[in-house]
Amino acid sequence: VSFEVRRGEFFSIVGANGSGKSTLLRILAGLSKPTSGSVEVCGRLTTILELGSGFHPQVSGRDNAIMNGLLAGMTRREVEALLPAIVDFAGLHEFIDQPMRTYSSGMYVRLGFAIAAFMDPEILLVDEVLAVGDEAFAHRCLRRIEELLAAGRTVIFVSHALGLVEELCSRVLWLDGGRVRLLGDPRRVVDGYRQDVAEDEGRAHREAKEEREREEEGAHAAVVAED
Repeated sequence: VSFEVRRGEFFSIVGANGSGKSTLLRILAGLSKPTSGSVEVCGRLTTILELGSGFHPQVSGRDNAIMNGLLAGMTRREVEALLPAIVDFAGLHEFIDQPMRTYSSGMYVRLGFAIAAFMDPEILLVDEVLAVGDEAFAHRCLRRIEELLAAGRTVIFVSHALGLVEELCSRVLWLDGGRVRLLGDPRRVVDGYRQDVAEDEGRAHREAKEEREREEEGAHAAVVAED
């Protein structure tokens, strides 16, 4: 896997489950090491990856937000100044001082995205976790991403929402079995990926049909033999 992402680009990664998308984001974030090769990241990076990563369930949402900011290199005063915007964006005013073990999966996502998006990232990595939130929150996330892009920030986005990828992203990388299958124009890459998925589904359907026919023939032969 070899590619470059330009400053200010909305870059998306697509592919089937198990193709390596989340692993690639973890490598970019420095959470996993590549088997070989190297990764060069130029800029302050924040992430929203798998659900609940970076949170302590026994600690309140407020304290988790502060800890995440400190780990990102901010001062406590800087994080506390951002907290009202984070809480407002996440819509967690009534719950921010409750332990995160009491949060639903949607609340986890809302707080995680709000923290990542308001820590003034130069590069934001976003995994498919937005699918867990409600539609209204997903629209707020997209507006926030557009604000970051307008400010010259870089967003790397993993999603199965191909229509969204095709409409908003500047370039798309299609991963297939841990390798780059196609990289470039969103429409061309997404069309190629959709066609590949359709062919795989058609092949699976034919194989299942042939298997049923073999089973039916075997059952018929058994009945004839008994007669």
